[in-house]
Amino acid sequence: MPKIMVIDDEPFILMMIEDKLKRAGLDVVTLRESTRAVEKIKQEKPDLIILDWMMPEISGIEICKRIKQDPELADIPVFMLTAKGQEDDEKLGLSCGVERYITKPFSPRGLLELILERLGNR
Repeated sequence: MPKIMVIDDEPFILMMIEDKLKRAGLDVVTLRESTRAVEKIKQEKPDLIILDWMMPEISGIEICKRIKQDPELADIPVFMLTAKGQEDDEKLGLSCGVERYITKPFSPRGLLELILERLGNR
């Protein structure tokens, strides 16, 4: 069963995504603390990461950079889920290794479809 890690500081977002993905039969790991993100990713070895940009302590962009610089983690696809919807923000995210840039508000069903599509391409 594919494992998805969702890193977001908003409990409602985590709960909503976790519920939708679990109902689809995916294994879901959630994390609210950005400071432990890279350590937790190494521990869990997810098949895909959903990452919020604006988080306290360490931004999602910085976490993505760290993931992509680590040879052990670099191949894990990262979807950025964010309220930052400007074109320049999206370009920055993509340049840091984000594979999909999804702006809030978002459709949980649409997010699930993107995840399943990506996992089908592995």
